Amino acid sequence: MKIILGHRSRGSCRNLFMKLKMLSLLSQYILSLHLFVIKNRNQYTFNSRIHHINTRQHTNFHQPLPSLTEYQKGTYSLVIKVYNELPSYIKDVSDNPNRFKSILKDVLYKNSFYSLDEYFQLNKNQY
Repeated sequence: MKIILGHRSRGSCRNLFMKLKMLSLLSQYILSLHLFVIKNRNQYTFNSRIHHINTRQHTNFHQPLPSLTEYQKGTYSLVIKVYNELPSYIKDVSDNPNRFKSILKDVLYKNSFYSLDEYFQLNKNQY
């Protein structure tokens, strides 16, 4: 990508990803996690089903509290954490997979993530 665009060899690729509308590897991973959740929504429980009080987190998935470290660091738990960090305007369109994917891709194009910590930090600061 740097050679094709004639970019400096030691420069950052973040702007190049945004310019070319390409997703970094981690952004692709985040997108695939979200698409997995949307396709398999019946495997997860929303907080609104656990309790019927209308809270800010009622559209989030319920995060079980198991004692096993393997579960806490596993994909099932990670998918819930990543989905719960989404802003509510994206979660609201999760019933329409094509629209959800389009909006999520736009967000990921604008923010090229290199780590999950960046993803979680951006969502806490921005939304």
